[in-house]
Amino acid sequence: MELKAWIDYRFPGAQLSYWQSESGFEVDFIIDNEVAIEVKATSIAQERHLAGLGALREENVVKRFILVCREERARKVDGIDILPWREFLEQLWSGKIA
Repeated sequence: MELKAWIDYRFPGAQLSYWQSESGFEVDFIIDNEVAIEVKATSIAQERHLAGLGALREENVVKRFILVCREERARKVDGIDILPWREFLEQLWSGKIA
């Protein structure tokens, strides 16, 4: 809902979609083929949580990859930004996500 509200207020007309590979990998949200966002309830992001974003990255379609979760600190793993949900929302509304 937050992404939809952000698009309505900041980027009317932007497309919000999802992605699924033929082999079953999925990514929760894609914004205008620019940003891929996966949301997990985990407090410790593990390699398995990054699988969908990693599979999408191999297709060279999207520019930025973000895993939103309940970790306490932001970090980067193999080109994927892992962001605590509060930091993600701050970056989203301040224009730092897309």
